[in-house]
Amino acid sequence: MKKYFLLYFALSLLCSCGQGKTASDIKINTSQGISLLNRPLIKRQVNPQLDSFQIENYLEALDDYEVNKESVNNIIWLGRRTAYLGDYKRAIEIYSEGLNKFPNEARLYRHRGHRYISTRQLDKAIADLEKAVLLIKDKEDVIEQDGIPNSLNQPISTLHTNIWYHLGLAYYLKNNLQKSLVAFKECLLKSNNDDLQVATRHWMYMLLKRMELSEQANVILDPIHKDMTIIENFAYQNLLLFYKGELSEKELLENNNLASSLAVQYGIGNWYYYNDNKEKAIQIFEEITKTSNWAVFGYLAAEADLSRIKE
Repeated sequence: MKKYFLLYFALSLLCSCGQGKTASDIKINTSQGISLLNRPLIKRQVNPQLDSFQIENYLEALDDYEVNKESVNNIIWLGRRTAYLGDYKRAIEIYSEGLNKFPNEARLYRHRGHRYISTRQLDKAIADLEKAVLLIKDKEDVIEQDGIPNSLNQPISTLHTNIWYHLGLAYYLKNNLQKSLVAFKECLLKSNNDDLQVATRHWMYMLLKRMELSEQANVILDPIHKDMTIIENFAYQNLLLFYKGELSEKELLENNNLASSLAVQYGIGNWYYYNDNKEKAIQIFEEITKTSNWAVFGYLAAEADLSRIKE
């Protein structure tokens, strides 16, 4: 009984309900902004059963925050848990409130920058992430704990790699390929495991191909092989093997764990794009943007490409 009360309470916190409404009337599909294709970004409705793990984590983060609102860790985790439930705008507000208290906290700029990307506020994302770059200069890197643990409960990324990675993505979405490449090069220098290597090399390969630097792009593929130690980023590993010619498109799409991945679909679409089959690329990009998972990077990249193609 207590559990269901907590779930109801969490839903109440994450939505606006008028007087006289019941639990069954709760709707939380509120707008999170406007997409690069001028479409509303609608927050999905939280499901008390399917999202119970994230709701409980959110309530724990909220409780920690209420106990100590001056803890930067509590602020960060409340923002992260709020974002995992789809309320990116509220997460941005939480990080902004935190920056009023801790104006030189790189982690707050890193996380707010990420959610500015989610809500398509790309210039603000770049400003935050560039600020974070300045704040981490000459500072020791630290492991960044996962909000949604992988199968081994083993974090694979760090504060520095996440700042550079998200900065590279933001510039990519803005079609500033040169600055994107610089950011991903910095990320690669700090990528000390195979998961980070394949994720970063994937974006670098696509950038170099779009910049018509095929020889450099091929060098990016040299260390990639099928026996790498991958915990999370199988999609990126397999895409790189596809670019290398060691996997076919059919093999990529026949893999049940990868076929539904928007990262894989975007990678294939982009491959058609820089191999002079823009019609096929556009078809794939449009299929991606018909899905509802608009916060993932494959969707964002397809949307950004279509926004320029349709100008």
